[in-house]
Amino acid sequence: MDEFDYVIVGCGAAGSLLAARLSEDPAVSVCVLEAGPKDRNPFIHIPAGFIKTLKDPGVTWQFSTEPTERTGGRRIDTVQGRTLGGSSSVNGMIYNRGQPGDLDHWAQLGNRSWGYADSLPYYRRTERRIGFGDDAKRGRTQGIPVTDMDWIHPLSEAFIAGCVGMGIPRNPDYNSGDQAGVGYFQRAIQNGKRVSSYRAFLHGALNRPNLSLRTNARASAIILDGKRAAGVRYISQRGGTATEVRARREVILSSGTANTARLMQVSGIGPAWLLQKLGVEVKHELAGVGENFRDHYASRFVMRAKPGVETLNELSRGLKLGNQILRWGTGRDSILATAPSHVHVFWKSFEGLDQPDLQCVFTPGSYKEGMVYVLDDYPGMTAGAWQHRPESKGWVRARSADVFDDPEIQPNYLSDEMDRRVHIGGMRLLRRMLSTPELAPFVDSETLPGKDVQSEDELLDFAFRNGSTTYHLIGTARMGPDTDPMAVVDDRLRVRGLQGLRVVDASIMPSMTSANTYATTLMIAEKASDFIRGRELESAD
Repeated sequence: MDEFDYVIVGCGAAGSLLAARLSEDPAVSVCVLEAGPKDRNPFIHIPAGFIKTLKDPGVTWQFSTEPTERTGGRRIDTVQGRTLGGSSSVNGMIYNRGQPGDLDHWAQLGNRSWGYADSLPYYRRTERRIGFGDDAKRGRTQGIPVTDMDWIHPLSEAFIAGCVGMGIPRNPDYNSGDQAGVGYFQRAIQNGKRVSSYRAFLHGALNRPNLSLRTNARASAIILDGKRAAGVRYISQRGGTATEVRARREVILSSGTANTARLMQVSGIGPAWLLQKLGVEVKHELAGVGENFRDHYASRFVMRAKPGVETLNELSRGLKLGNQILRWGTGRDSILATAPSHVHVFWKSFEGLDQPDLQCVFTPGSYKEGMVYVLDDYPGMTAGAWQHRPESKGWVRARSADVFDDPEIQPNYLSDEMDRRVHIGGMRLLRRMLSTPELAPFVDSETLPGKDVQSEDELLDFAFRNGSTTYHLIGTARMGPDTDPMAVVDDRLRVRGLQGLRVVDASIMPSMTSANTYATTLMIAEKASDFIRGRELESAD
Protein backbone atom coordinates (compact mmCIF):
# COMPACT_ATOMS: atom_id res chain seq x y z
CA MET A 1 0.00 0.00 0.00
CA ASP A 2 1.26 3.47 -0.91
CA GLU A 3 1.36 5.65 2.19
CA PHE A 4 2.50 9.21 2.72
CA ASP A 5 2.09 11.84 5.39
CA TYR A 6 0.22 14.17 3.03
CA VAL A 7 -1.72 13.44 -0.14
CA ILE A 8 -2.51 16.53 -2.22
CA VAL A 9 -5.21 16.24 -4.89
CA GLY A 10 -4.39 18.66 -7.70
CA CYS A 11 -1.09 20.13 -8.91
CA GLY A 12 -2.46 23.50 -9.94
CA ALA A 13 -1.84 27.01 -8.60
CA ALA A 14 -2.41 26.05 -4.96
CA GLY A 15 -1.33 22.40 -5.03
CA SER A 16 2.04 23.11 -6.68
CA LEU A 17 2.97 25.73 -4.10
CA LEU A 18 1.69 23.66 -1.17
CA ALA A 19 3.57 20.52 -2.23
CA ALA A 20 6.78 22.50 -2.54
CA ARG A 21 6.41 24.03 0.91
CA LEU A 22 5.44 20.82 2.73
CA SER A 23 8.20 18.78 1.12
CA GLU A 24 10.80 21.29 2.38
CA ASP A 25 10.63 19.26 5.60
CA PRO A 26 12.62 16.05 4.95
CA ALA A 27 10.87 14.38 7.90
CA VAL A 28 7.54 14.22 6.06
CA SER A 29 6.49 12.60 2.78
CA VAL A 30 4.19 14.17 0.20
CA CYS A 31 2.28 12.69 -2.74
CA VAL A 32 0.65 14.93 -5.36
CA LEU A 33 -2.02 13.61 -7.72
CA GLU A 34 -2.66 15.49 -10.96
CA ALA A 35 -5.52 14.43 -13.23
CA GLY A 36 -3.84 15.79 -16.34
CA PRO A 37 -0.53 15.21 -18.12
CA LYS A 38 2.86 16.84 -17.72
CA ASP A 39 3.16 20.41 -18.98
CA ARG A 40 4.97 19.46 -22.21
CA ASN A 41 2.53 21.19 -24.56
CA PRO A 42 4.63 24.03 -26.04
CA PHE A 43 1.64 26.39 -26.14
CA ILE A 44 1.59 26.34 -22.33
CA HIS A 45 4.94 28.14 -22.20
CA ILE A 46 4.32 30.67 -24.98
CA PRO A 47 2.12 33.36 -23.38
CA ALA A 48 0.01 33.88 -26.50
CA GLY A 49 -0.49 30.11 -26.65
CA PHE A 50 -3.40 30.39 -24.23
CA ILE A 51 -5.60 30.75 -27.33
CA LYS A 52 -4.67 27.17 -28.23
CA THR A 53 -4.70 25.61 -24.76
CA LEU A 54 -8.17 26.89 -23.87
CA LYS A 55 -9.59 24.73 -26.66
CA ASP A 56 -7.40 21.70 -25.99
CA PRO A 57 -9.08 18.97 -23.89
CA GLY A 58 -5.67 17.38 -23.49
CA VAL A 59 -4.66 20.06 -20.96
CA THR A 60 -7.99 21.57 -19.87
CA TRP A 61 -11.29 20.58 -18.35
CA GLN A 62 -13.78 21.61 -21.02
CA PHE A 63 -16.52 22.59 -18.57
CA SER A 64 -19.50 24.74 -19.47
CA THR A 65 -22.22 26.45 -17.49
CA GLU A 66 -25.91 25.67 -17.52
CA PRO A 67 -27.99 27.85 -19.86
CA THR A 68 -30.19 30.54 -18.31
CA GLU A 69 -32.43 33.35 -19.48
CA ARG A 70 -29.74 35.85 -18.46
CA THR A 71 -27.18 34.22 -20.73
CA GLY A 72 -29.54 34.21 -23.68
CA GLY A 73 -30.07 30.47 -23.27
CA ARG A 74 -26.36 29.90 -23.90
CA ARG A 75 -23.94 27.51 -22.27
CA ILE A 76 -20.74 29.40 -21.53
CA ASP A 77 -17.41 27.61 -21.71
CA THR A 78 -15.69 27.87 -18.32
CA VAL A 79 -12.46 26.03 -19.04
CA GLN A 80 -10.08 25.09 -16.21
CA GLY A 81 -6.50 23.82 -16.37
CA ARG A 82 -5.85 20.06 -16.33
CA THR A 83 -2.08 19.72 -16.40
CA LEU A 84 0.85 20.46 -14.13
CA GLY A 85 0.26 24.02 -12.99
CA GLY A 86 -3.50 23.69 -13.47
CA SER A 87 -5.14 26.92 -14.54
CA SER A 88 -1.87 28.81 -13.96
CA SER A 89 -0.65 26.98 -17.09
CA VAL A 90 -3.53 28.20 -19.27
CA ASN A 91 -4.74 31.46 -17.70
CA GLY A 92 -4.18 35.08 -18.71
CA MET A 93 -1.11 35.33 -16.41
CA ILE A 94 -2.39 38.51 -14.72
CA TYR A 95 -1.13 39.17 -11.18
CA ASN A 96 -3.80 41.11 -9.29
CA ARG A 97 -4.25 41.04 -5.52
CA GLY A 98 -7.39 43.16 -5.26
CA GLN A 99 -8.30 45.59 -2.51
CA PRO A 100 -7.37 45.31 1.20
CA GLY A 101 -11.07 45.52 2.03
CA ASP A 102 -11.69 42.16 0.36
CA LEU A 103 -9.61 40.35 2.97
CA ASP A 104 -10.80 42.55 5.83
CA HIS A 105 -14.34 41.48 4.90
CA TRP A 106 -13.33 37.82 5.23
CA ALA A 107 -12.07 38.55 8.74
CA GLN A 108 -15.26 40.44 9.59
CA LEU A 109 -17.21 37.31 8.67
CA GLY A 110 -15.46 35.54 11.55
CA ASN A 111 -12.38 34.12 9.81
CA ARG A 112 -9.44 34.73 12.14
CA SER A 113 -6.11 35.86 10.67
CA TRP A 114 -7.52 36.47 7.20
CA GLY A 115 -7.53 40.28 7.22
CA TYR A 116 -5.30 42.24 4.86
CA ALA A 117 -2.55 42.84 7.44
CA ASP A 118 -2.51 39.11 8.22
CA SER A 119 -2.43 38.14 4.55
CA LEU A 120 0.05 40.67 3.14
CA PRO A 121 3.16 38.68 4.24
CA TYR A 122 1.81 35.66 2.36
CA TYR A 123 1.23 37.64 -0.81
CA ARG A 124 4.84 38.81 -0.51
CA ARG A 125 6.11 35.26 -0.03
CA THR A 126 4.49 34.06 -3.25
CA GLU A 127 5.90 36.66 -5.64
CA ARG A 128 9.22 37.85 -6.98
CA ARG A 129 8.37 41.33 -8.16
CA ILE A 130 10.63 42.55 -10.96
CA GLY A 131 9.99 46.26 -11.38
CA PHE A 132 8.59 49.20 -9.47
CA GLY A 133 7.02 48.59 -6.06
CA ASP A 134 7.24 49.30 -2.35
CA ASP A 135 9.41 46.57 -0.78
CA ALA A 136 7.28 46.67 2.37
CA LYS A 137 4.34 45.47 0.27
CA ARG A 138 5.93 43.58 -2.62
CA GLY A 139 7.92 40.34 -2.54
CA ARG A 140 11.37 40.33 -4.18
CA THR A 141 13.12 37.06 -3.43
CA GLN A 142 10.95 34.02 -4.25
CA GLY A 143 7.78 32.83 -5.94
CA ILE A 144 6.37 33.62 -9.35
CA PRO A 145 8.13 36.40 -11.28
CA VAL A 146 5.81 39.39 -11.63
CA THR A 147 6.92 41.62 -14.50
CA ASP A 148 5.67 44.70 -16.34
CA MET A 149 4.34 44.88 -19.87
CA ASP A 150 7.21 45.37 -22.32
CA TRP A 151 5.25 45.40 -25.59
CA ILE A 152 3.54 48.79 -25.75
CA HIS A 153 1.04 49.70 -28.48
CA PRO A 154 0.05 53.27 -29.46
CA LEU A 155 -3.63 52.36 -28.99
CA SER A 156 -2.95 51.36 -25.39
CA GLU A 157 -1.12 54.62 -24.76
CA ALA A 158 -3.99 56.61 -26.26
CA PHE A 159 -6.55 54.67 -24.22
CA ILE A 160 -4.63 55.36 -21.00
CA ALA A 161 -4.26 59.04 -21.88
CA GLY A 162 -8.00 59.24 -22.50
CA CYS A 163 -8.78 57.70 -19.12
CA VAL A 164 -6.45 60.18 -17.41
CA GLY A 165 -8.24 62.95 -19.27
CA MET A 166 -11.51 61.70 -17.79
CA GLY A 167 -10.09 62.10 -14.29
CA ILE A 168 -8.96 58.51 -13.69
CA PRO A 169 -5.45 58.68 -12.19
CA ARG A 170 -2.47 56.80 -13.57
CA ASN A 171 -1.60 54.13 -10.99
CA PRO A 172 2.05 52.97 -10.97
CA ASP A 173 1.32 49.88 -8.83
CA TYR A 174 -2.24 48.62 -8.42
CA ASN A 175 -0.95 45.80 -6.19
CA SER A 176 0.29 48.23 -3.53
CA GLY A 177 -2.99 48.25 -1.61
CA ASP A 178 -4.28 51.29 -3.51
CA GLN A 179 -6.01 49.85 -6.54
CA ALA A 180 -7.86 52.77 -8.16
CA GLY A 181 -6.60 54.02 -11.49
CA VAL A 182 -5.36 53.03 -14.93
CA GLY A 183 -2.14 51.48 -16.16
CA TYR A 184 -0.54 48.36 -17.58
CA PHE A 185 -1.10 44.94 -16.06
CA GLN A 186 1.60 43.05 -14.18
CA ARG A 187 1.90 39.42 -15.22
CA ALA A 188 3.63 36.08 -14.57
CA ILE A 189 5.87 36.22 -17.65
CA GLN A 190 9.66 36.22 -17.66
CA ASN A 191 12.08 36.13 -20.59
CA GLY A 192 9.14 35.86 -22.95
CA LYS A 193 7.69 32.73 -21.31
CA ARG A 194 4.79 31.95 -18.99
CA VAL A 195 5.86 30.94 -15.49
CA SER A 196 3.16 28.77 -13.95
CA SER A 197 2.85 27.95 -10.26
CA TYR A 198 4.26 24.51 -11.01
CA ARG A 199 7.32 25.95 -12.77
CA ALA A 200 7.88 28.60 -10.09
CA PHE A 201 7.49 26.41 -7.01
CA LEU A 202 7.46 22.67 -7.59
CA HIS A 203 9.47 21.83 -10.69
CA GLY A 204 12.79 22.50 -9.01
CA ALA A 205 11.83 20.39 -5.99
CA LEU A 206 11.08 17.14 -7.82
CA ASN A 207 14.46 15.66 -6.89
CA ARG A 208 13.45 15.55 -3.23
CA PRO A 209 13.21 11.92 -2.10
CA ASN A 210 10.19 12.68 0.09
CA LEU A 211 8.10 14.00 -2.84
CA SER A 212 6.08 11.88 -5.28
CA LEU A 213 4.23 13.43 -8.24
CA ARG A 214 1.77 11.35 -10.24
CA THR A 215 0.19 12.62 -13.45
CA ASN A 216 -2.88 11.24 -15.27
CA ALA A 217 -4.20 10.34 -11.82
CA ARG A 218 -7.84 11.42 -11.60
CA ALA A 219 -9.09 11.29 -8.01
CA SER A 220 -12.32 9.29 -7.87
CA ALA A 221 -12.97 9.16 -4.12
CA ILE A 222 -11.76 10.36 -0.75
CA ILE A 223 -11.30 7.29 1.44
CA LEU A 224 -12.97 7.82 4.82
CA ASP A 225 -12.27 5.76 7.91
CA GLY A 226 -15.26 6.82 9.97
CA LYS A 227 -14.91 10.58 10.27
CA ARG A 228 -11.25 10.63 9.23
CA ALA A 229 -9.89 11.06 5.72
CA ALA A 230 -7.51 8.15 5.31
CA GLY A 231 -6.51 8.46 1.67
CA VAL A 232 -7.55 8.91 -1.96
CA ARG A 233 -8.58 6.51 -4.68
CA TYR A 234 -7.62 7.46 -8.24
CA ILE A 235 -7.88 6.09 -11.78
CA SER A 236 -6.15 6.92 -15.05
CA GLN A 237 -9.01 6.23 -17.45
CA ARG A 238 -12.72 5.54 -17.43
CA GLY A 239 -13.31 1.98 -16.34
CA GLY A 240 -9.67 1.56 -15.34
CA THR A 241 -8.34 -0.11 -12.22
CA ALA A 242 -8.38 2.11 -9.16
CA THR A 243 -5.26 2.77 -7.11
CA GLU A 244 -5.31 3.80 -3.47
CA VAL A 245 -2.83 6.09 -1.78
CA ARG A 246 -3.07 6.54 1.98
CA ALA A 247 -2.42 9.64 4.10
CA ARG A 248 -1.02 9.30 7.60
CA ARG A 249 -1.70 12.94 8.44
CA GLU A 250 -3.92 14.71 5.91
CA VAL A 251 -5.66 14.61 2.57
CA ILE A 252 -5.58 18.08 1.03
CA LEU A 253 -7.94 19.02 -1.80
CA SER A 254 -6.47 21.55 -4.25
CA SER A 255 -8.50 20.57 -7.30
CA GLY A 256 -10.12 23.92 -8.02
CA THR A 257 -13.58 25.27 -7.35
CA ALA A 258 -15.45 22.86 -9.63
CA ASN A 259 -13.49 19.66 -9.06
CA THR A 260 -13.04 20.00 -5.29
CA ALA A 261 -16.81 20.27 -4.79
CA ARG A 262 -17.52 17.36 -7.13
CA LEU A 263 -14.92 15.09 -5.50
CA MET A 264 -16.35 15.72 -2.06
CA GLN A 265 -19.86 15.01 -3.29
CA VAL A 266 -19.06 11.73 -5.04
CA SER A 267 -17.16 10.71 -1.88
CA GLY A 268 -20.28 11.10 0.26
CA ILE A 269 -19.52 14.56 1.66
CA GLY A 270 -22.11 17.22 0.92
CA PRO A 271 -25.85 18.00 0.97
CA ALA A 272 -27.74 14.82 1.86
CA TRP A 273 -30.47 15.42 -0.72
CA LEU A 274 -27.90 15.68 -3.53
CA LEU A 275 -25.93 12.60 -2.45
CA GLN A 276 -29.12 10.56 -2.26
CA LYS A 277 -30.08 11.74 -5.73
CA LEU A 278 -26.66 10.59 -6.99
CA GLY A 279 -27.02 7.23 -5.27
CA VAL A 280 -24.01 7.99 -3.07
CA GLU A 281 -23.92 6.94 0.58
CA VAL A 282 -24.12 9.95 2.89
CA LYS A 283 -20.93 9.67 4.91
CA HIS A 284 -20.79 13.24 6.16
CA GLU A 285 -23.55 15.77 5.57
CA LEU A 286 -22.35 19.29 4.78
CA ALA A 287 -25.00 21.50 3.24
CA GLY A 288 -22.56 24.04 1.78
CA VAL A 289 -20.48 21.75 -0.43
CA GLY A 290 -20.91 23.03 -3.98
CA GLU A 291 -22.98 26.08 -2.97
CA ASN A 292 -21.92 29.78 -2.80
CA PHE A 293 -20.43 29.53 -6.32
CA ARG A 294 -19.49 32.88 -7.86
CA ASP A 295 -17.69 34.11 -10.94
CA HIS A 296 -16.96 37.41 -12.67
CA TYR A 297 -19.21 37.98 -15.69
CA ALA A 298 -17.80 40.33 -18.34
CA SER A 299 -19.20 42.28 -21.26
CA ARG A 300 -16.88 43.55 -23.97
CA PHE A 301 -17.19 46.40 -26.46
CA VAL A 302 -15.38 46.29 -29.81
CA MET A 303 -14.27 49.29 -31.88
CA ARG A 304 -13.14 49.13 -35.49
CA ALA A 305 -9.85 51.01 -35.90
CA LYS A 306 -9.26 53.37 -38.79
CA PRO A 307 -7.57 52.03 -41.91
CA GLY A 308 -3.82 51.94 -41.50
CA VAL A 309 -3.91 51.36 -37.74
CA GLU A 310 -2.00 48.14 -37.14
CA THR A 311 -3.53 46.08 -34.32
CA LEU A 312 -3.01 42.57 -32.95
CA ASN A 313 -5.43 41.37 -35.63
CA GLU A 314 -2.96 42.21 -38.42
CA LEU A 315 0.21 41.38 -36.49
CA SER A 316 -1.07 37.84 -35.89
CA ARG A 317 -1.16 36.87 -39.57
CA GLY A 318 1.21 36.09 -42.42
CA LEU A 319 4.63 37.68 -42.64
CA LYS A 320 3.91 40.02 -39.76
CA LEU A 321 3.31 37.05 -37.49
CA GLY A 322 6.56 35.53 -38.74
CA ASN A 323 8.36 38.70 -37.71
CA GLN A 324 6.78 38.55 -34.25
CA ILE A 325 7.86 34.91 -33.87
CA LEU A 326 11.40 35.90 -34.84
CA ARG A 327 11.37 38.71 -32.29
CA TRP A 328 10.15 36.34 -29.59
CA GLY A 329 12.74 33.71 -30.49
CA THR A 330 15.55 36.25 -30.22
CA GLY A 331 14.43 37.57 -26.83
CA ARG A 332 12.88 40.84 -27.99
CA ASP A 333 9.46 42.23 -27.14
CA SER A 334 6.73 40.50 -29.13
CA ILE A 335 3.00 39.91 -29.20
CA LEU A 336 3.77 36.26 -28.36
CA ALA A 337 4.92 37.36 -24.89
CA THR A 338 1.91 39.46 -23.91
CA ALA A 339 -1.06 38.72 -21.69
CA PRO A 340 -4.51 38.78 -23.33
CA SER A 341 -5.40 41.99 -21.45
CA HIS A 342 -2.89 44.84 -21.66
CA VAL A 343 -4.38 47.78 -19.76
CA HIS A 344 -6.33 47.78 -16.49
CA VAL A 345 -8.82 50.32 -15.21
CA PHE A 346 -10.13 49.95 -11.66
CA TRP A 347 -12.92 52.45 -11.30
CA LYS A 348 -16.49 53.14 -10.18
CA SER A 349 -19.80 52.28 -11.79
CA PHE A 350 -21.41 55.33 -10.13
CA GLU A 351 -20.02 58.58 -8.77
CA GLY A 352 -19.71 58.81 -4.99
CA LEU A 353 -18.40 55.33 -4.28
CA ASP A 354 -15.45 55.15 -1.88
CA GLN A 355 -13.66 52.37 -3.79
CA PRO A 356 -13.75 50.98 -7.34
CA ASP A 357 -16.42 48.35 -7.90
CA LEU A 358 -15.38 47.59 -11.49
CA GLN A 359 -12.45 46.06 -13.31
CA CYS A 360 -12.06 47.14 -16.91
CA VAL A 361 -9.53 45.86 -19.44
CA PHE A 362 -8.27 47.06 -22.82
CA THR A 363 -6.51 45.22 -25.63
CA PRO A 364 -5.33 46.63 -29.00
CA GLY A 365 -7.03 43.74 -30.81
CA SER A 366 -10.51 42.27 -31.21
CA TYR A 367 -12.25 38.92 -31.58
CA LYS A 368 -15.10 37.89 -33.85
CA GLU A 369 -18.57 38.03 -32.36
CA GLY A 370 -19.53 34.78 -30.67
CA MET A 371 -16.16 33.14 -31.38
CA VAL A 372 -13.70 32.48 -28.56
CA TYR A 373 -10.37 34.19 -29.25
CA VAL A 374 -10.73 34.22 -33.05
CA LEU A 375 -9.32 37.55 -34.23
CA ASP A 376 -11.36 39.87 -36.42
CA ASP A 377 -10.48 40.34 -40.09
CA TYR A 378 -10.35 44.13 -39.66
CA PRO A 379 -8.18 46.25 -37.31
CA GLY A 380 -9.91 46.49 -33.97
CA MET A 381 -9.67 47.09 -30.25
CA THR A 382 -11.59 45.70 -27.28
CA ALA A 383 -12.53 46.94 -23.82
CA GLY A 384 -14.36 44.85 -21.25
CA ALA A 385 -15.81 45.39 -17.79
CA TRP A 386 -16.99 43.26 -14.89
CA GLN A 387 -18.22 43.82 -11.37
CA HIS A 388 -15.63 43.33 -8.62
CA ARG A 389 -17.82 41.62 -6.03
CA PRO A 390 -20.92 40.02 -7.58
CA GLU A 391 -23.76 38.99 -5.28
CA SER A 392 -25.25 36.51 -7.75
CA LYS A 393 -24.60 33.00 -6.45
CA GLY A 394 -24.96 29.57 -7.99
CA TRP A 395 -23.68 26.05 -7.44
CA VAL A 396 -21.52 23.18 -8.63
CA ARG A 397 -23.11 19.72 -8.37
CA ALA A 398 -21.99 16.31 -9.54
CA ARG A 399 -24.28 14.85 -12.20
CA SER A 400 -23.45 11.28 -11.23
CA ALA A 401 -21.05 9.31 -9.06
CA ASP A 402 -18.75 8.97 -12.10
CA VAL A 403 -15.95 11.56 -11.99
CA PHE A 404 -15.68 11.36 -15.77
CA ASP A 405 -19.06 13.08 -16.04
CA ASP A 406 -18.70 16.87 -16.04
CA PRO A 407 -20.36 18.56 -13.08
CA GLU A 408 -23.37 20.83 -13.34
CA ILE A 409 -22.10 24.42 -13.07
CA GLN A 410 -24.78 27.07 -12.54
CA PRO A 411 -23.38 30.56 -11.83
CA ASN A 412 -26.75 32.39 -12.06
CA TYR A 413 -24.97 35.31 -13.70
CA LEU A 414 -26.65 38.70 -13.19
CA SER A 415 -29.50 37.19 -11.17
CA ASP A 416 -29.00 39.83 -8.46
CA GLU A 417 -30.54 43.23 -9.21
CA MET A 418 -27.53 45.15 -7.89
CA ASP A 419 -25.25 43.12 -10.16
CA ARG A 420 -27.31 44.19 -13.15
CA ARG A 421 -27.13 47.86 -12.10
CA VAL A 422 -23.35 47.73 -11.66
CA HIS A 423 -22.97 45.89 -14.97
CA ILE A 424 -24.90 48.62 -16.80
CA GLY A 425 -22.71 51.23 -15.10
CA GLY A 426 -19.65 49.35 -16.29
CA MET A 427 -20.84 49.27 -19.89
CA ARG A 428 -21.58 52.98 -19.84
CA LEU A 429 -18.09 53.61 -18.45
CA LEU A 430 -16.58 51.51 -21.25
CA ARG A 431 -18.33 53.64 -23.83
CA ARG A 432 -16.99 56.84 -22.24
CA MET A 433 -13.44 55.48 -22.15
CA LEU A 434 -13.66 54.43 -25.80
CA SER A 435 -14.95 57.86 -26.84
CA THR A 436 -12.22 60.13 -25.50
CA PRO A 437 -10.53 62.79 -27.67
CA GLU A 438 -7.20 61.04 -27.08
CA LEU A 439 -8.43 57.76 -28.64
CA ALA A 440 -10.59 59.36 -31.34
CA PRO A 441 -7.82 59.65 -34.00
CA PHE A 442 -7.58 55.85 -34.05
CA VAL A 443 -11.29 54.92 -33.94
CA ASP A 444 -13.52 54.36 -36.94
CA SER A 445 -16.75 53.08 -35.35
CA GLU A 446 -18.26 50.94 -32.60
CA THR A 447 -19.06 47.46 -33.90
CA LEU A 448 -20.19 45.79 -30.66
CA PRO A 449 -22.73 46.38 -29.35
CA GLY A 450 -23.21 49.24 -31.81
CA LYS A 451 -24.49 52.77 -31.25
CA ASP A 452 -28.12 51.68 -31.60
CA VAL A 453 -27.82 49.93 -28.23
CA GLN A 454 -28.42 52.73 -25.72
CA SER A 455 -31.17 52.07 -23.16
CA GLU A 456 -30.68 50.03 -20.00
CA ASP A 457 -32.84 47.25 -21.40
CA GLU A 458 -30.86 47.20 -24.65
CA LEU A 459 -27.52 47.13 -22.80
CA LEU A 460 -28.69 44.30 -20.55
CA ASP A 461 -29.95 42.35 -23.54
CA PHE A 462 -26.52 42.72 -25.11
CA ALA A 463 -24.90 41.55 -21.88
CA PHE A 464 -27.22 38.52 -21.69
CA ARG A 465 -26.47 37.50 -25.28
CA ASN A 466 -22.74 38.29 -25.42
CA GLY A 467 -21.29 38.33 -21.90
CA SER A 468 -18.93 35.64 -20.74
CA THR A 469 -16.97 34.20 -17.86
CA THR A 470 -13.58 35.49 -16.79
CA TYR A 471 -12.75 32.00 -15.43
CA HIS A 472 -12.64 33.29 -11.82
CA LEU A 473 -14.51 30.46 -10.09
CA ILE A 474 -14.72 30.58 -6.30
CA GLY A 475 -16.69 29.70 -3.20
CA THR A 476 -17.92 26.09 -3.32
CA ALA A 477 -16.13 25.09 -0.08
CA ARG A 478 -16.73 28.35 1.74
CA MET A 479 -14.63 29.27 4.77
CA GLY A 480 -16.61 30.40 7.80
CA PRO A 481 -17.17 30.20 11.55
CA ASP A 482 -19.27 27.63 13.39
CA THR A 483 -22.23 30.00 13.24
CA ASP A 484 -22.30 29.83 9.42
CA PRO A 485 -24.48 26.84 8.47
CA MET A 486 -23.14 26.85 4.90
CA ALA A 487 -19.45 26.96 5.85
CA VAL A 488 -17.51 23.95 4.58
CA VAL A 489 -14.10 24.69 6.13
CA ASP A 490 -13.01 26.56 9.24
CA ASP A 491 -10.48 29.39 9.22
CA ARG A 492 -7.64 26.86 9.21
CA LEU A 493 -9.21 25.32 6.07
CA ARG A 494 -10.13 22.06 7.82
CA VAL A 495 -13.35 20.44 6.59
CA ARG A 496 -15.94 20.76 9.35
CA GLY A 497 -16.73 17.60 11.27
CA LEU A 498 -13.95 15.54 9.70
CA GLN A 499 -10.37 14.85 10.68
CA GLY A 500 -7.45 14.83 8.29
CA LEU A 501 -9.22 16.62 5.43
CA ARG A 502 -8.41 20.14 4.35
CA VAL A 503 -9.27 22.29 1.30
CA VAL A 504 -6.65 24.65 -0.12
CA ASP A 505 -7.78 26.39 -3.31
CA ALA A 506 -10.10 29.16 -4.52
CA SER A 507 -13.18 27.22 -3.45
CA ILE A 508 -12.63 28.31 0.18
CA MET A 509 -13.09 32.02 -0.63
CA PRO A 510 -16.22 33.17 1.24
CA SER A 511 -16.72 36.09 -1.14
CA MET A 512 -15.19 37.30 -4.39
CA THR A 513 -12.07 39.43 -4.39
CA SER A 514 -11.94 42.62 -6.45
CA ALA A 515 -9.41 40.96 -8.73
CA ASN A 516 -8.40 38.02 -10.85
CA THR A 517 -8.25 35.11 -8.41
CA TYR A 518 -4.76 33.74 -9.12
CA ALA A 519 -2.72 35.91 -6.74
CA THR A 520 -5.07 35.30 -3.83
CA THR A 521 -5.15 31.55 -4.50
CA LEU A 522 -1.35 31.52 -4.16
CA MET A 523 -1.64 33.50 -0.92
CA ILE A 524 -4.15 30.98 0.44
CA ALA A 525 -1.79 28.09 -0.28
CA GLU A 526 1.17 29.89 1.27
CA LYS A 527 -0.79 30.58 4.46
CA ALA A 528 -2.12 27.01 4.52
CA SER A 529 1.45 25.70 4.51
CA ASP A 530 2.03 27.48 7.82
CA PHE A 531 -1.24 26.11 9.23
CA ILE A 532 -0.29 22.56 8.31
CA ARG A 533 3.31 22.80 9.49
CA GLY A 534 2.28 24.36 12.79
CA ARG A 535 4.27 27.52 12.19
CA GLU A 536 3.55 30.86 13.82
CA LEU A 537 1.53 33.02 11.44
CA GLU A 538 3.10 36.14 10.00
CA SER A 539 1.45 39.55 10.12
CA ALA A 540 2.25 42.93 8.63
CA ASP A 541 1.39 44.68 11.91
